[in-house]
Parts: sequence; structure tokens; C-alpha cells
Amino acid sequence: MSTVVDTVKTIVDPILATHHFELADIEFVKEGGSWFLRVYIDKPGGITLNECVLVSEALSEQLDAMDPDPIPQAYFLEVSSPGAERPLKREQDYQAAMGEYIHISLFQKQDGKKVFEGFLKALDETTLTLEVKDKARRKTLTFDRAGIANARLAIEF
Repeated sequence: MSTVVDTVKTIVDPILATHHFELADIEFVKEGGSWFLRVYIDKPGGITLNECVLVSEALSEQLDAMDPDPIPQAYFLEVSSPGAERPLKREQDYQAAMGEYIHISLFQKQDGKKVFEGFLKALDETTLTLEVKDKARRKTLTFDRAGIANARLAIEF
């Protein structure tokens, strides 16, 4: 399915550039028998509903005009903000999250756990360092970036 994502990215990038928006993520997934093409966009200060509609209409028009159809099966197009708990996928996402509270899931357990939340304190090419709460105290943990299954911003409770 990456070819669908790659194709959509080449189409949506110029649309976003025209309006000074950024692409946060694209996913093409099957849920409950239906296919969904989700495009997450953002800009400094946040994206509005009208801006999502603008991108959705422009993208839909360009996809419909393509021959052959890059997405032959029926699907639902959704264009939205990545939300408060936006995924961290690109290097610039991680850089922008420095000092922020994040959630990470690991492929394999570390210290007996696969899920951690804390403040992103340091980042380099191979490691990521979080300051996490451990009961009443805080401690610093370092993770191998290759071992991180997914990461996103989180809301601290």
C-alpha cells in the first residue's frame, strides 16, 4: 500500500506548499471492510476546518482526474489535523517535540515495560532520552531509536 501513500504525497505536497501548510502524515488503511485515505496536515498555530476542506477538495479533484486511477478500490478521503497527540515520525517532528511530554512504544521490553511517557530531553541519531516519573521521583531513561515502534505527543495527567 505504500505506492498509494507515495502517489498521494506527490500530489498533496504542492497543494500544501501553495498554502504554507505542512504534511504531518498519510495513511491508507482498511478498517471494518472500508478503505480510508487519511491525510494529516498542520501549520504553526494549528489548522482550521476550512483549511482541511480546501485541501480535501483540491486533493480529491486531482485524484479523480488521474488516469489510470491510483486507488482503484472505493475509499473515504479524510483530511484533518494530526491532533494534540500527533505522531512523531520524521526527524523534524522529534526536533519540534524537544522538551515536550511524549509517549513511546517499544518493540521489546526495557526495564520490564514496552510503553513509556515522559519529557523528551535529548535526541541524537541513535538514541532518545526521556525524563519519566517513577512514583514520586523523576529519572532519566535512554532508548535506542531503532527499538521504538512508535512515538507521539502525549497529554500529561
